[in-house]
Amino acid sequence: MKIASASENINIEKRVAITPEIAKKYISLGFEVKIQNNYASHLGFDDNLYKELGVTVDQDVSGVYENANIIVQLNLPSAENLSQLKENQSIIGVLDPYTNKENISELIKKKINSFSLELLPRITRAQSMDILSSQANLAGYKAVIESFSHFEKAIPMMMTAAGTIPAAKVLIVGAGVAGLQAIATAKRTGAIVFATDVRSSSKEQVESLGGKFLSVEGAENLETEGGYAKEASDDFKKRQEELLAETLKKIDIVICTALIPGKKAPIIIKEEMIKNMSSGSVIYDLAAVQGGNTALTQVDKVIVKNGVKIMGETNILNRLPTSASNLYAKNIFNFVLNLYDKENKKININLEDEIIQKTLIK
Repeated sequence: MKIASASENINIEKRVAITPEIAKKYISLGFEVKIQNNYASHLGFDDNLYKELGVTVDQDVSGVYENANIIVQLNLPSAENLSQLKENQSIIGVLDPYTNKENISELIKKKINSFSLELLPRITRAQSMDILSSQANLAGYKAVIESFSHFEKAIPMMMTAAGTIPAAKVLIVGAGVAGLQAIATAKRTGAIVFATDVRSSSKEQVESLGGKFLSVEGAENLETEGGYAKEASDDFKKRQEELLAETLKKIDIVICTALIPGKKAPIIIKEEMIKNMSSGSVIYDLAAVQGGNTALTQVDKVIVKNGVKIMGETNILNRLPTSASNLYAKNIFNFVLNLYDKENKKININLEDEIIQKTLIK
């Protein structure tokens, strides 16, 4: 069995799908591993490190993909690179079927098995493969660090002979995986942390991390069976808006994490709310790439409105790609392990397995 991975465009994506640690695991299972040259040199993993483990390094994409049974990537490769794929090969990654319909439909026509791991079911057995959770954890942490670097005051309360500096007040919008990690990170630095979410089940988790949960009175639990947030009613949005408008007047830093899979991010913080925030406040919008949770968010730009900084990046994980790659590569390995029939040394696409059935794009 051959598993391969071509280099990503590092101007867009610095993470990799096979780290040296994981390459060693594949080889111990009997896989042949092939990567493109300079695959992870930007992370400090040069080609010689891979070669010493028994990995084959090729110069171009066609050589990497040729004869590979499984191809693992971060994002869906370009149309040119996809044209190198052949019938019965399998590609695994974050394929974003909502926006890449045309390219993926071509793969299906060519009888290429396309597994998109953001479609994993929220079941216990899939936790070790859950790329959304592993990457969101890091994104939530990094969003706090980035916002703090733009905030021009101290975060924890400091009592000095010259006077007391009050602790910064942080609001986390959305208490999913990224939001909970943001709460934990902000709390560890000494901030006073508030959080809000449409899922009432989040209250206990927020409070267990030391945050104060802001709940809309009489709100229903807006949670899907899969554990994701679903779109709120107009009535809920109106009451949430009123609560946020008052809360934001006393908040220093806001981390926005509210996303609905496959849809434009809901605009939760309106321009009028931002006008009422204190000058010097900071908003970091993790939903920027899907339109943003604020009315003013622009991807990869810092917008200043009435002294309030609003920012969000296309891919915040490019700011800690080594840690993100380590987790992502382990998620992919665990998925491949579930897909691999060790006894017969072949891929077993068992559609009775919920993990395989949900992630295979048909």
